[in-house]
Amino acid sequence: MNLKKTLALSLAALAVVGAISGCGGDKKDAKAPAEKKEITVGVTPGYSEQVMEFVAKEAEKQGLKVNLKSFADYVTPDQALASGDIDLNSFQHGPFLEAFNEKNGSKLVSIGNTYLAPLRVYSNKIKSLDELKEGDKISIPNDPSNGGRALVLLEQKGIIKLKKGTNPVKAVVGDIESNPKHIEIVELEAAQLPRSLDDVACSVINAGYAKSAKLDHKSALATEDSTSPYANIIAAREKDKDNPTYQKFVKIFQSDSVKKYINDNFSDGLIPAF
Repeated sequence: MNLKKTLALSLAALAVVGAISGCGGDKKDAKAPAEKKEITVGVTPGYSEQVMEFVAKEAEKQGLKVNLKSFADYVTPDQALASGDIDLNSFQHGPFLEAFNEKNGSKLVSIGNTYLAPLRVYSNKIKSLDELKEGDKISIPNDPSNGGRALVLLEQKGIIKLKKGTNPVKAVVGDIESNPKHIEIVELEAAQLPRSLDDVACSVINAGYAKSAKLDHKSALATEDSTSPYANIIAAREKDKDNPTYQKFVKIFQSDSVKKYINDNFSDGLIPAF
């Protein structure tokens, strides 16, 4: 009886181990993400949303439904991505994403470039930056990377001078070393910049929000040049960077048809970056 009992227990134990091993194998297989037929992509008003509407139509031809979720600011799209409320977003450049990760401890990554959307300086009051007077106000984006980007543009135009060695991606108002005309730098949410034009001498405005506000790029007093490293990207959660559906979406975005659409419809400043 003891021998039979021992054999029975041994066989039972082997069965349990086999079952656990089998489950482990199933779990391993389950980790490979299946290709999805539908995704949600976060965008912001203006270029970001308009280009993505065309990309969504191209994706539909390949059996992928792309739902767009528009956000009114530059913070909530990354918050929504980090929390899993959306699958991807496409509205920002790499330095902005890095700053968001650093501040929030998130793990969002770029999975592909889209286009460069240059910053421009607009004004309702002056026709040239040479007309700036002592104590005039200039509004710029208040987020870390775009704020630094705006300061670099103002430095290139000779309005201010930043301290030697300042990291352009992390430049802040406190890094201004020389300000001959004592210009007051007003930091505002990017979406508010077009509305500030009646209250400041000029404003450094992101391309998407300038487009939404129907500002004429031809009237800009200054434009960020093509040497800028601030190409926009498609962002995903780090754990999903190799997701086959998301990689398929990137390929659709970086197709010749999308490049042609950007060149044909946004000659006012968007430059394909793929």
